[in-house]
Amino acid sequence: MTQLSMRRSQRWSALALLALAIGAGWTWASRVPGSYADAGQIPSPRAGFPAPDFTLDSAGGAPVTLADQRGQVVIVNMWASWCGPCRAEMPALQQIYDANRARGLQVLEVNSTVQDDEASARAFARELGLSMPILLDRDGEVGRRYLLRALPTTFVVDRKGVIREVLLGGPLSAAVLQTKVGALLDEAP
Repeated sequence: MTQLSMRRSQRWSALALLALAIGAGWTWASRVPGSYADAGQIPSPRAGFPAPDFTLDSAGGAPVTLADQRGQVVIVNMWASWCGPCRAEMPALQQIYDANRARGLQVLEVNSTVQDDEASARAFARELGLSMPILLDRDGEVGRRYLLRALPTTFVVDRKGVIREVLLGGPLSAAVLQTKVGALLDEAP
């Protein structure tokens, strides 16, 4: 082997070791933080995992807690009054709520009040004749917990408090919503 080929071989070996070290460093840096593992939490709310609990004030002033809804199928819909797709899907959510409330469906309308304002949220609910609980995420904590990236975002939670569906964007139709909750409502409480 010539001296030139030995230098090339050494350079390639050094480059391969550098790439391996960078890959190992990236893998270590992007791991799930120990605080999540220790707390029994997951890094993002997703299907098959417990829905993060929250308590928010309703537009009427009474606090509402997600954990108190156990035993019911819950749709958690995150929205804002200025969001066109949010406005478009609200009648479908109201329709599904009205049709399935007696079967154990609860719809919690979480207004991203940190991106909106309470007066607009209340006016929006009045204008559309919404009877579902309108909850106010004033400081954005629930949005952060649920890693809200788009409005609307809808989480379908089963009777045991486990997220079964995450639906980003919209507008969702009544048929899609009924498909997502129908089988869950048929399951025994």
